[in-house]
Amino acid sequence: MTQAFSFSLAATSGKARTGTISTPRGDIRTPAFMPVGTAATVKAMMPESVRATGADILLGNTYHLMLRPTAERIAALGGLHKFMNWERPILTDSGGFQVMSLADLRKLTEEGVAFKSHIDGSRHMLSPERSMEIQRLLGSDIVMCFDECPALPATRDDIAKSMELSMRWARRSRDAFGARPGYALFGIQQGGLEEDLRKASAEALQEIGFEGYAVGGLAVGEGQEAMFGCLEFAPDQLPTDKPRYLMGVGKPDDIVGAVARGIDMMDCVLPSRSGRTGQVFTRLGVLNIKNARHQNDPRPLDENCSCPACKNYSRAYLHHVFRSQEIISSMLLTWHNLQYYQDLMAGMRAAIAQDRFAAFERDFHSTRAQGDIDPL
Repeated sequence: MTQAFSFSLAATSGKARTGTISTPRGDIRTPAFMPVGTAATVKAMMPESVRATGADILLGNTYHLMLRPTAERIAALGGLHKFMNWERPILTDSGGFQVMSLADLRKLTEEGVAFKSHIDGSRHMLSPERSMEIQRLLGSDIVMCFDECPALPATRDDIAKSMELSMRWARRSRDAFGARPGYALFGIQQGGLEEDLRKASAEALQEIGFEGYAVGGLAVGEGQEAMFGCLEFAPDQLPTDKPRYLMGVGKPDDIVGAVARGIDMMDCVLPSRSGRTGQVFTRLGVLNIKNARHQNDPRPLDENCSCPACKNYSRAYLHHVFRSQEIISSMLLTWHNLQYYQDLMAGMRAAIAQDRFAAFERDFHSTRAQGDIDPL
């Protein structure tokens, strides 16, 4: 790859931003939602179907792929893009969040994290250097620094120590990543909900220098109000001329609120996971297709949606195949949810370009407030 990785900001509306991330494998329109392909697949979807929803980029998972089938095997087979038949950009997380979630199966040191595989109990060490090596073997277009992500709530002292360790690991990640034209390494801001710790983290990352910056350590149990409170200041501490990525978010109202506060990129398993459990996102609210009220309903999930589930099938049919545990249920409901998310992103991009994002946000909340919602 020789083309440079770059980000251009096209318009703002309040703090909301729209622009383009340019990569050798194609452009990423921002704000962008990245469907999650944990094990080199977006569950229940073909890659071309994911692309048809409007997705410009997918997310892969370093931890899961390093264990099975292994990064070395994927590299020998031509890299992750070829392996999963997705030729557009791929971002991979560093594996840090997953290994931190292993609790008693891991041991944290300055070197990295030693852990046992949840699959077969085999022992592994994940360090900044090893994380960079794995993501290079996968061929990821956007690589994430290796960091520690402490669960909230935590003491200020623990959050500060964790943040400082993550900044040391960020330097090691940058050194191990090296010079790779066309590829990008993103630093990850930490610091919990503390404004001064977030500021110190942002300054440390900018001193190192990255192609993009993530707001990490949120969506880990702190609740939406606390998350939005942190997003009132955290994105502003990061460079305006680089992409800002909020990791692991989220629900539609989380996404709209994050964009309103200056976030450019997001990812979450929610649309695909919800599709497999019968939870459906629509403009008017959330439906549970398993509920009895849908069993005789001839209407589509959403009259304004262009996905195959809405164009070709009734709520009654979708209720039936979900209740019957037919595979087509997961396929159709996941496709719909991903289409809803991408339509939401497209609507926000258009609103920002026309400097009417505040009106878009008001309409989003008022439509859902009076909508067709099932009890969860």
